[in-house]
Amino acid sequence: MNEQQILLALGGIGIVALGSQWLAWRLKLPAILFLLLTGILAGPVLGWLDPQELFGPLLMPLVSLSVALILFEGSLTLHLSEWGEIGSVVRRLVTIGALSTWAVITLATHWLLGFDWLLALLFGTLTLVTGPTVIVPMLRVVRPKASIANILRWEGIVIDPIGALLAVVVYSFIITRASGEGLSHSLLTFGAVIVCGSLFGIVGGWVMGHILRRQWLPEYLHSLATLATVLAIFIASNTVMHESGLMAVTLMGMWMANMKGVDIRNILHFKENLSIFLISGLFILLAARLDLHAMIALGPVVLVLLLIIQFIARPLNVLLSTFGSKLNWRERTLLAWIAPRGIVAAAVSAIFAIRLDQAGHEGALLLVPLTFAVIIGTVVLQSATARPLARLLKVAEPAPSGFLIVGANGAARAIGKALQQLGSRVLLTDSNWENIRCARMQNLPTYFGNPASQHAEVHLDLVGLGHLLALSPSGELNTLAAIRFRHEFGPKRLYTLASGQEIRRTDKHRASDEHRGQSLGNPALTYTQLASELHNGAEIYSTHLTENFTWEDYQALHGERATLLFARDHNSWVHVVTPESDLKPGAGWTLLALIRQDA
Repeated sequence: MNEQQILLALGGIGIVALGSQWLAWRLKLPAILFLLLTGILAGPVLGWLDPQELFGPLLMPLVSLSVALILFEGSLTLHLSEWGEIGSVVRRLVTIGALSTWAVITLATHWLLGFDWLLALLFGTLTLVTGPTVIVPMLRVVRPKASIANILRWEGIVIDPIGALLAVVVYSFIITRASGEGLSHSLLTFGAVIVCGSLFGIVGGWVMGHILRRQWLPEYLHSLATLATVLAIFIASNTVMHESGLMAVTLMGMWMANMKGVDIRNILHFKENLSIFLISGLFILLAARLDLHAMIALGPVVLVLLLIIQFIARPLNVLLSTFGSKLNWRERTLLAWIAPRGIVAAAVSAIFAIRLDQAGHEGALLLVPLTFAVIIGTVVLQSATARPLARLLKVAEPAPSGFLIVGANGAARAIGKALQQLGSRVLLTDSNWENIRCARMQNLPTYFGNPASQHAEVHLDLVGLGHLLALSPSGELNTLAAIRFRHEFGPKRLYTLASGQEIRRTDKHRASDEHRGQSLGNPALTYTQLASELHNGAEIYSTHLTENFTWEDYQALHGERATLLFARDHNSWVHVVTPESDLKPGAGWTLLALIRQDA
């Protein structure tokens, strides 16, 4: 390929990756589905993309480094301090349940496809991992109950590095056995891989964490330094002991995530963005290398294997993991249905298959088409059926129309209570314990803490919530919350009460409307106004409109004494009223407004 062709191919991969991610976002489906389809179309079907010709000898080193960075990013999310908080069901899903899944897939692969036991064991480790990159988009579509969503989300986060670590361990053992120097030497080499990977990973994590904790680098270099260290640890570990690098970077991420006093939020955000880039490109390249003839040659036995994974391995996992729990049979059924495979299986299988084939391991190249068949089968089947199944089982949440309320002060509690009585789900957050205590006394759901904290990113339950109401007296906190939840709720569902101090500031010293969100009320209210009105006897009243009592009658009755805040239409959707709102409430609507006392 000449220089122009290479540039066109690289640019095309970038555009197709972006298009796939955007389409997945619009359709609320896992991006992996579109990345795989475009890669297969561009590669084996149309012949437009040949990764081997494009990158030559650089292809597999690039894949190896990409896998290392993806595994490192995944391991950064595994906080051992939260192990006791994730619940017994999740702990069993990633321990006893994962072992049962591993055993079933290993047995099925050995008997159905004739894989030797070691290769079957490796395939079992590759396909027991779900991962957040496929689970989270599916949960957005399925919208199961909070109990189910939290279990699946935590399982995906925790099983990612654990599954990768198991795969590296099994692969290392296979490689050492392939040396042909006897079982004792293989075990010694295998032990050396474990020790070398662990040593480099722990030392690398400790050194990098120590540098961050002592602030020996400026903040803008944290991500670059971490990236360089991860690559250095991966290469150094592999140089000292072949195939120990993946274990090293996985343990390095786990070590950094659990070091006290080390803030990895900026690094994690950078690595998440980098992982999206790497995952997108990697899936397209790996799918373009896929041998469709080899996949088709596997025959109907692949469908049998998929059925075993879907109807035996996963249900057995859930049965063992939920025994004695409070989950009912409907919730357990949905848990047993959702377990799509993702990036770890695809990337690691590709790199392991080539190295095992080079080491002379017969049948190793079949790992790739078989793994991709499982990924495509589970993602397509579960994406298409999980939402209808959740509705059928009556464990699906309605459309996310609830309200996350920042602040649990008196004004926020009054609005939260009124919305709750209107039938909307609300969740109040505050760092003031007295405010939280008062809210709980009124039976209002609460989160004690800062909604923009790292703890909230993991523990704040947003299932069923679709709007942000920033009602704190602190304008800065309201703005911070609007920025933090802009991605989850969208810019058009962010609403704030400006503080009196903010109103008096000039544009030079006030956060922009884009960052603050829309003003609440028509006319717009400030926090000081709302709190003062409620203190002076005003109340938030709910009024139902009928054919005999219309919107015009309501306006004539209350006049300027009423500030309309919310309106629920005849489809039970709650509209938040802003100064720009142009609502025409009709019969069947319910209005929530701040009604002042007569002068």
